[in-house]
Amino acid sequence: MKKQAIFPWGMIFCLAIAPVYGQYYEIVEPHAMVEKVTRLHFFYHDIPVGNNPTTVLIAHANITDNFFSPSPFGSLYAMNDPLTVGPDLTSTVIGNAQGMYIALSHDPAKFTAVFYADFGFTTGRFNGSSFSLFSRYPPTDYVPSPDTIREMAIVGGRGAFRMAKGFALLRATSSNATTGNASLEFNVTLYHY
Repeated sequence: MKKQAIFPWGMIFCLAIAPVYGQYYEIVEPHAMVEKVTRLHFFYHDIPVGNNPTTVLIAHANITDNFFSPSPFGSLYAMNDPLTVGPDLTSTVIGNAQGMYIALSHDPAKFTAVFYADFGFTTGRFNGSSFSLFSRYPPTDYVPSPDTIREMAIVGGRGAFRMAKGFALLRATSSNATTGNASLEFNVTLYHY
C-alpha cells in the first residue's frame, strides 16, 4: 500500500515542478531607456590593388566572364578598409570597416553594390564599439562628382552603439577608375541606447 501511494505523490511533485523549470524564456517589463543620438564624421579608404590591398575578390561568377565582361556583375569582395580622421590615408586611423559587398552593375562604367560591413572603432571614446551597415550603394559613375551624396542604412550596433539604427551619408573624396581605389567621406547619424 505504501509503494502505491509513493507513485502518485511522485507524479504530482514532477508535474508541479515542470512549469517552473520547463520555461526557456522570461517576460520582463521594459524599463524606460533614453535614446541617444551620435553623429560621426570620418573617412573610409577602399584599396583593391597594390602591395597591401584592403579589398579582395573572393568569388566571381563564371557567366560574368562570358556575357558581361568587363563588368564586375556578380563579383563578391571581402574588405578590411581603414577608417581615418582625415581624407588622406596617412591621417590617424580610428578603426576599420570589415565585411563584404557584391557588385551588381552590368554597366562597366557604373558601380552599384549591396554592402554589409561592421564599422569598428579601435581608439578614442568609442574604442571597442561598432555599428553595422547593410544597404545598397546606388548606381554611380566610377569617378563620381564630389557633390554626389549617397545614403546608406545603419541596422545595428554593439558597445556604445547597442541597438543602433540610422543612416550614413557618403561623398567620394577621391576615386580612380583604373585601380578601383576610392576614399569616401562618411557623415553618420546613429540613434541608439
